[in-house]
Amino acid sequence: MSIRHYSPRHRRRRGISLKSRNLLFFFVGLTIALQISYPLIQGNALRIVTIATVYIGALAMVIHGHLSYGAKYSTRYLPITALFGLGVEVLGVHTGWPFGVYHYDSSLGQAIFGVPLVVPCAWVMMVHPALLAARRIAGNWVFLYGGAILAAWDLFLDPQMVAAGRWTWEVSGSHLPFTPDIPLSNAFGWLLAGLVIIGILNVALPRERRKDAASLAAVDALLLWTLFAGFVGNLFFFDRPGLAFFGTIILGALLTPYFFSSWLGHKD
Repeated sequence: MSIRHYSPRHRRRRGISLKSRNLLFFFVGLTIALQISYPLIQGNALRIVTIATVYIGALAMVIHGHLSYGAKYSTRYLPITALFGLGVEVLGVHTGWPFGVYHYDSSLGQAIFGVPLVVPCAWVMMVHPALLAARRIAGNWVFLYGGAILAAWDLFLDPQMVAAGRWTWEVSGSHLPFTPDIPLSNAFGWLLAGLVIIGILNVALPRERRKDAASLAAVDALLLWTLFAGFVGNLFFFDRPGLAFFGTIILGALLTPYFFSSWLGHKD
């Protein structure tokens, strides 16, 4: 009599359909293409590209969340993140806390309570990648790691928008390194707000991925592009070489463990 060892067949995640994959990467690719055009245009075309980039990027991340975790994720993520982004920005504009004293320019389009509607969509675009990166490697410290990514991401975002006149700051004390037009309080505000929204979403959103789920490739592409574009844009186009290196070191140091885990570590 022989004893045969039985090894159960592991269920493998098949991934999303080709149509869904193409749709997702169309919007991610369009987001990146619009950002590539940013330093090459000006005037009203630049304003339109700025707004379109945010809306399309937000849509891409909501689609990725839906394809990865299902309707329960996407239908919670979008309203929670957009309402939080709107609420904290309204608070900031009218009280100066937690970011500092600032106001938005009318060029960003329709506003509610002094905050352009495109601004909460920027939160929607940015928070999803930060949450997924944090969930992958941070264990019980998802809120801290995710919040730090958001604060580091803004090191590139805010100077670019201030230089374009999309919003302005009152700087009366310490400022961020290499950005005298942005107060140091903005970084602390982003870190605090990032900790809160990542913490809320980590509790409210499902962690179990769909059987036929999107990979992390779209998120990887957006995060890697943000790092690369922040460095190249500030070094060669926006005349902020100090910020190019400073921001890349901070954001790069935070994203390196995620990229290592995503590309060389355990599978999706």
